[in-house]
Amino acid sequence: MFDISPQLDCAGRVLRLDRARVMGIVNVTPDSFSDGGQHDSAEAAVAHGLKLVEEGADLLDIGGESTRPGSAPVPLEEELRRVLPVIEQLAARTAVPISIDTFKPEVMRAAVAAGAGMINDIHALRQPGALEAAADAGVPVVLMHMQGEPGSMQADPQYDDVVAEVHRFLVQRLFAAEMAGIAKKNLVIDLGFGFGKRVDHNMTLLARSERFLELGVPMLAGLSRKRTLGELTGRQLPAERVAASVAAHLVAVQRGARIVRVHDVAATVDALKVWAAVEAVPSPRKDAAPAIRWPDEG
Repeated sequence: MFDISPQLDCAGRVLRLDRARVMGIVNVTPDSFSDGGQHDSAEAAVAHGLKLVEEGADLLDIGGESTRPGSAPVPLEEELRRVLPVIEQLAARTAVPISIDTFKPEVMRAAVAAGAGMINDIHALRQPGALEAAADAGVPVVLMHMQGEPGSMQADPQYDDVVAEVHRFLVQRLFAAEMAGIAKKNLVIDLGFGFGKRVDHNMTLLARSERFLELGVPMLAGLSRKRTLGELTGRQLPAERVAASVAAHLVAVQRGARIVRVHDVAATVDALKVWAAVEAVPSPRKDAAPAIRWPDEG
């Protein structure tokens, strides 16, 4: 039950999960909550993606539609226009896996044909045709929990038991994905921090995220620069939430996340190296008696 897949085959680019991996965010959008407009041309987005790889990103997540609270839908043709050139160029210029952040089946198919090796879907393949598109693509898929829709999800999210409800949803989506022909070895879950959840919901999920390891698939955590961290720290601007983001992702990794989706790759990579070095120190034998010596003893 806890035998998490040691690797993901992303269209021939293998992502080993023997340690926590860093997914760098490349938003090709004018309105994303943190970096909207900074990389909304193909040239700027490709340059940013290459920079993230230099900083240590293990894979890149390309998105052409903002999913921030209150965001407006993007027409299919516009999303394709934004992401396909970026995927094609990054796939040609770097060896890391490329993920497409979309819930539209047409974008999934086109992105994989262009070189993407993973699908990251905030709707967990609930849109008509998405299950079939993902199954046909044969690449790993991230299934995320979200209460409501991006336009209204933060209006007044309510749960009787957020852990139980998110767990139940993910069980259902994993089952639906497998029934559609998607191999379990290609499935990843995302608890959906900030998607239809208040601060207390997010912190409860983070604190108890080990519960989701029993589902037997890798877990992705994405808290980067999110409003929850701003509310906890008093940092109003997303760019000021780097330290909080690193801390949150370290907690997520300690509780079992195998992939963290971040804006600030270099800081996250450094923090994970320190954490891994500490984790690599052997624990003392439990049966070894402590050796106490006083300063004057030889």
